Amino acid sequence: MNLKTIRSICLSCLALLIIFYPPKIYARSHEWIAVPKSQYGEQLWDKNSVQKNQAGFIRVLSKFIPTSTTEITQDILYTMNINCSEKSFIDIAVGAKEFNEFKNKDSEWKDANGDELILGVIDQVCGFMKSY
Repeated sequence: MNLKTIRSICLSCLALLIIFYPPKIYARSHEWIAVPKSQYGEQLWDKNSVQKNQAGFIRVLSKFIPTSTTEITQDILYTMNINCSEKSFIDIAVGAKEFNEFKNKDSEWKDANGDELILGVIDQVCGFMKSY
């Protein structure tokens, strides 16, 4: 075998490895912080995802884990903006398997309306940003 043949075989093997085992690029891992549970389930927010956007609002990844999970009631993943001064929020996108699967077309700011889980996320995230 000559050098050209060996190189061709090696490159083919490398191409097959890349196709069948694509490299995964991982962002910073999640650091989930739980708010007090409610009768409906548990809400967590990701400390590593918190960032202030250009409009001055806080963007964070959040996850709702229902008390009982079935095929219908699964974990729900949210990307949300928080307005700390108004204690309001917008769900930018939602997903079941990964973040941002479905963009939210309803882009109105919402009041938490006494929802303990959402209020917990708002209070903790806003407190975290004040101390940050």
